[in-house]
Amino acid sequence: MKIIALLTDFGLKDGYVSQMKGVISSITDARIIDITHDITPHNIREAAFILQNTAPYYPVGTVHLAVVDPGVGTDRKGLIITTKSQILVGPDNGVLIPAAKRLGDLTVYEIKNEEYMLKNVSNTFHGRDIFAPIAAHIINGVSFEKLGDKTDKFIDLDFGEVNVSKKDVAGKVIYFDHFGNIITNIDVASVKDIFEYNKKIKLYINDKQKDAVFVKSYSFAKKGQLLVTIGGSNYLEISLNQGNAAEKLNVKPDDKIKITF
Repeated sequence: MKIIALLTDFGLKDGYVSQMKGVISSITDARIIDITHDITPHNIREAAFILQNTAPYYPVGTVHLAVVDPGVGTDRKGLIITTKSQILVGPDNGVLIPAAKRLGDLTVYEIKNEEYMLKNVSNTFHGRDIFAPIAAHIINGVSFEKLGDKTDKFIDLDFGEVNVSKKDVAGKVIYFDHFGNIITNIDVASVKDIFEYNKKIKLYINDKQKDAVFVKSYSFAKKGQLLVTIGGSNYLEISLNQGNAAEKLNVKPDDKIKITF
């Protein structure tokens, strides 16, 4: 099955996503799947996080088209990235890189060939006029070499440094999900040999201390209790059992997190 998966910050009100789907469907009969179109406008890192944690669950050969593009119309490049199993298309602003690294064996191409774009390219809608047709041509089998040139120059993106000591682990907030769970950049590999389930811990958010418990899943804490767990994305989450931790703790992306154990 041929699949193109879409991720944007366009929302569904204005028809932008529908226009992209129309372009794709005029070139290929591939199935189009929506990852999400509710990325916070212009939030490249949020989009990169969701793409990184979604792409590995798609079939081999899927083309991921990610357009969160505050630099549209400037001289920023458009990229195709091949990996061990899937292909990513989008702007050169870092949005594709964490997913590409997780998928492995990345090769990067700068999109060059106008023959595979729409005839009249808007200055403000490259998602429709460049990236959508490029993704469709890729899924139809057009070679990457026909679409662009290999490059080793691209904008990198990561989720920040994690510091682990014998007494604590420190990182930062990178995302809030629909439930208000606070997802940090502290990955499971950093803490798998340190934390013990059902142990009380001290949680510091911007140096404000909170008591919490490290548990296997949300319901192992009391209703309304602050907890830390390893979420489905394999990062530490700060949660409130059946509540909204992000609202209660009034945190924002990039806030500093430290956990002592």
